[in-house]
Amino acid sequence: MEQYQSDSLSAAQMAAMRRSLTSGRGALSRRSVLRAGGVGALTVGGLASLSACGIPPAKREGNGPASIDVSAKEKTVAFSNWTEYMDVSEDEKSRPTLEAFAKRTGIKVKYTEDINDNVEFFGKIKPQLAAGQDTGRDLICVTDWLAARIIRLGWAQKLDPSNLPNAYANLSAQFRRPDWDPGRSYSYPWTGISTVIAYNAKATGGKKVDSVTQLLDDPALKGRVGFLTEMRDSVGMTLLDMGKDPGSFTDADYDAAIGRLQKGVDTKQIRRFTGNDYTSDLDKGDIAACLAWAGDIIQLQADNPDIKYAIPAAGYITSSDNLLVPAQARHKANAEKLIDYYYELPVAAQLAAYINYVCPVDGVKDELAKIDPELANNTLILPDKAMAKKSHAFRSLSSAEETAYEEKFAKLIGA
Repeated sequence: MEQYQSDSLSAAQMAAMRRSLTSGRGALSRRSVLRAGGVGALTVGGLASLSACGIPPAKREGNGPASIDVSAKEKTVAFSNWTEYMDVSEDEKSRPTLEAFAKRTGIKVKYTEDINDNVEFFGKIKPQLAAGQDTGRDLICVTDWLAARIIRLGWAQKLDPSNLPNAYANLSAQFRRPDWDPGRSYSYPWTGISTVIAYNAKATGGKKVDSVTQLLDDPALKGRVGFLTEMRDSVGMTLLDMGKDPGSFTDADYDAAIGRLQKGVDTKQIRRFTGNDYTSDLDKGDIAACLAWAGDIIQLQADNPDIKYAIPAAGYITSSDNLLVPAQARHKANAEKLIDYYYELPVAAQLAAYINYVCPVDGVKDELAKIDPELANNTLILPDKAMAKKSHAFRSLSSAEETAYEEKFAKLIGA
């Protein structure tokens, strides 16, 4: 049994959240001109709501709080998602995959784009979850760190494998065993987000850049290198380059990675730490090479053939946005049917063709090729086996680790 404890956010954690919302993955819509994250104007009140006191403790016993499922009687499901994270018709008047699901199953989907950032959304649903009440949502989509917290607190319902045959069979291997939900008992990924190395071939004189070592040590790149203001991405990629596993590193490993990045700052090898604003500098060549989010690179390459990417031999960092059924949701079976529907190959292909994020559904390539052969061959959307094998997730952090690590990273980047 685990009780909910109010997590008091340190100054470094609050600064990290603000960075994410103003320039990081939280700064743009899930399908903006250069896609990388969800929009959100998080107020001080929003941050405060994450750590507010006075909420009754919730208990986690066994598979989480019991709920009454009325799916058999009520053919409906309420799905909360990020903005522009779902396929739409050319006239923008309908959502083809959702309409096809409703027509086939008779289950009406109440689809709401009311997730603008993880922290803000958690502040919105936390009071009901903590009080053991229905949030009014049967399915939500949140980033891995928040999914981990919701599961840990017992605020997600355990999924029924018998309702998820496609999801169970077709989930890509690289997403099967996150440390916060081994075996995907409570969650399934909606999309993956990959951190890779990008470079402007014109700015590098045609030289390929394919490792963090090269970013930090190549004198030809001095002053024209970018790293990200997202701690897990910059430190995680550096850990990999040092031969350390981001899924099982120690405090000493973390400190060594920070020290390595600090040297890059001190020698002025690193131009700056950025959020999404690296895209314009990379496009112009002011930044010759940098860490980058795969969704951005797909968009940049459409207009600039000099933009290249590389998957380091040491590996790359992957995170994910995930589908969960909240505790006390009243239409769990209907939600499971909707999850499973998006793991059918033709449906997964249709979604991937629209949003261009990493598709977590294995075997979808032939279906995607029917829609767009170029997208089907893009390993940033459909990682091949070699690329998938190099993916690594940054391990879950305790509250104490989160505070300590963010403080050290904030000092490094001058935040």
